[in-house]
Amino acid sequence: MSQSPAFVLNVLETPEDPEGSQEPSPYDESEVHDSFHQLIQEQSRWVAEEGLELQQRQPETGALGASGSDHETMLGPEGAPVYSMATLRILASMPSRTIGRSRGAIISQYYSRTVKLRRRAGRPQLRDMGRSARPSLRLYDLELDSAVLEEEEKRGLLVKELQGLTAAQRDHMLRGMPLSLAEKRGLREESRPPRGKHRAQWHRGLLSCCDQLRDSCVLASHNLGLALLSGLQALMPWHYALKRIGGRFGSSVLSYFLFLKTLLAFNTLLLPPLLAFIVGVQAAFPPAPTGPVPAFTGLELLTGGGYFTHSVMYYGYYSNATLNQPCASPLDGSQCTPEAGSLPYSMPLAYLFTLGAAFFITCITLVYSMSRSFGESYRVGSTSGVHAITVFCSWDYKVTQRWATRLQHDNIRTQLKELLAEWQSRQHRRSACGQLRRVAVLGLVWLLCLGTTLGCTLAVYTFSELMIKQSPVSAEREAVLLLLPLVVCLLNLGGPYLFRILAALERHDSPVLEVYVAICRNLILKMVTLGILCYHWLGRRVGTLKDQCWENFVGQELYRLMVMDFIFTLLDTLLGELVWRLFSEKQLKRKGKPEFDIAGNVLELIYGQTLTWLGVLFSPLLPAMQIIKLLLLFYIKKASLMANCQAPRRPWKASHMSTVFISLLCFPSFLGAAVFLCYAVWQVKPSSTCGPFRTLDTMYEAGKVWVRRLEKAGPRVSWLPWIHRYLVEDTFPIYLVSALLLAVIYLNIQVVKGQRKVICLLKEQISNEGEDKIFLINKLQRVYERKERSRSSREAGQSQELSVLTSGANLGPVFSVKCGRGP
Repeated sequence: MSQSPAFVLNVLETPEDPEGSQEPSPYDESEVHDSFHQLIQEQSRWVAEEGLELQQRQPETGALGASGSDHETMLGPEGAPVYSMATLRILASMPSRTIGRSRGAIISQYYSRTVKLRRRAGRPQLRDMGRSARPSLRLYDLELDSAVLEEEEKRGLLVKELQGLTAAQRDHMLRGMPLSLAEKRGLREESRPPRGKHRAQWHRGLLSCCDQLRDSCVLASHNLGLALLSGLQALMPWHYALKRIGGRFGSSVLSYFLFLKTLLAFNTLLLPPLLAFIVGVQAAFPPAPTGPVPAFTGLELLTGGGYFTHSVMYYGYYSNATLNQPCASPLDGSQCTPEAGSLPYSMPLAYLFTLGAAFFITCITLVYSMSRSFGESYRVGSTSGVHAITVFCSWDYKVTQRWATRLQHDNIRTQLKELLAEWQSRQHRRSACGQLRRVAVLGLVWLLCLGTTLGCTLAVYTFSELMIKQSPVSAEREAVLLLLPLVVCLLNLGGPYLFRILAALERHDSPVLEVYVAICRNLILKMVTLGILCYHWLGRRVGTLKDQCWENFVGQELYRLMVMDFIFTLLDTLLGELVWRLFSEKQLKRKGKPEFDIAGNVLELIYGQTLTWLGVLFSPLLPAMQIIKLLLLFYIKKASLMANCQAPRRPWKASHMSTVFISLLCFPSFLGAAVFLCYAVWQVKPSSTCGPFRTLDTMYEAGKVWVRRLEKAGPRVSWLPWIHRYLVEDTFPIYLVSALLLAVIYLNIQVVKGQRKVICLLKEQISNEGEDKIFLINKLQRVYERKERSRSSREAGQSQELSVLTSGANLGPVFSVKCGRGP
């Protein structure tokens, strides 16, 4: 009797673990999350081994039929292929697929990881075990089948395993779990091992007085730290007001108020040295009055003359003596000589060095702010596509109050509007005829704007010459001196409005370009006007005021310009925003409010700061006036913005606006003021009747006189004259430092270019890595499809052979019976 053929069912096992291919420790986060490539290699080896085994072995029909049905390739609802289970295992092992798993599956996964971490040292190598003794990872899938064990049982096992880890490993494991904070906190509390004495005290429910006091002190210090942090945040000036402006009007309008805040910081940094070493010292040791002091009438608040002339407000009040000694006013023009044992505080040296140090500190701070702003705005490797980041990563989940959530909602909505408007502006293209027409219109508008600027410049020059012919002006007619500042402020106010009317003909596609063009035109107008005034002060007034204190006159002119500029700014805010809104609502029946003029308001700030830097030599208290002016401007502009203005009709993102403002403040404004003051210190002869440099040919000679005195003082201070001779007067060190600075700038530029190139290469590599992963997944899927097709064909052949063998087995006894009956 023939025997039926033996069918051997070979359950495919996990391949041997080669050395170094063990699962990385969860304590090493970089290795834990870098497992995709290893999984691809493992699956590829499994496929190779399975292919070989399928050629040598013939699995059982029923089992293979059941298992093969799991790997059938089906089509989805839209014809897309549905991947096999093995491919889905690889996809599920990716770190990005861990988001959204059930809590039980996550607990199961991390439980298995903690078990492997603890048992790694004593775990036998898989290569030493037989293939039949190895567990099958495909039949034990915790990530895809969360019903293997109950969730609570898994949680208890996970807590026990976490208790066996060290504190650092336990904290690292809990931080890496994609669970809620409440779940992590509960697992941490449950897995925290109790300690001897504290455990007994906890079970008894009693704590000693020392422990209670210690816990109370720790809790109080923690609460105090949190209160201090919140207090420091609250001390930031206008923190909530700036957030409210940014959320309602966008980053473009917010950039104006941020720039105003920056100017306030610069003036706050400039004022203390002047108060400490010049104004405060002279106020403590006032000079002898040279004549009767006029009474305060109130007109001085506008003209800056009268009573203010005989105060620490202006240059002429400061003496040229070594203070803390009695000294009469020098009638013959000679300098006061200090007595022996007096305080060696020379007012000319203090005046010159304090101004130089204050300007140097301002320059360093300004350059640092500009470089930092460039680093934030033009960040190396920054991407323009931040829509997804804004949508999914902008919300602050720590916000709980209703007004804060509403403010953050408005801020995110405004940011999305700006991003979409910027993206739409890039998609717009013009034809060749449209571009030619646009170039012609731009050229015509620029010619008209430059002609307007030239006319304003001629008007200022003509009126300044007319004012020189009417000098000197008596004290009773000081109001006449307001005419020149009045004309300058009228031109500075009317010019931008004319530029705005002409800009309506250009019809710029980008609101950013429109603002930049307006800033450029207004800047040209204001800087040319200030250049004419500087020539009027140092070129014309110095010659006409030979017997008078021309420094006081220049200081008063700058004071009047600052006051008139502030008044005209208020009138512009009142008439240009409030009255226009009321007129449009009442008479024109329009609901729309005027937009905030960013270019004009920013140029007003730069213009006012330039006046402050120009006049700090002739009026040391001008920074204090500028601080008061900026504080008032902030609240006035904020109130007018909230009540009279609307958000820009075309939202745009002011990503580089703060950088442009700081750059304009540095190069045209600060650099021009520094050149003006250097010329006044090194070239112009001071007045012989007032000020700390009255007996010198130039203000710079005060340093030379001091060096000559140091040379006679003795060998202990001989190094100071050497520094002055070889490092200050000699031009070679200046050229050397300039060359080194240029070399450093060039090297930094090259480094930034190299970083940009490397970042572009890394981005390309990341893109290629993504394509490689897609290619490997598709390749693996095709391998499984071929395997399934070969398996199905093999199953069909086996079924045919089985049917033949079955029919042969049924006919076997019949043949034997027939053969037995034959003899």
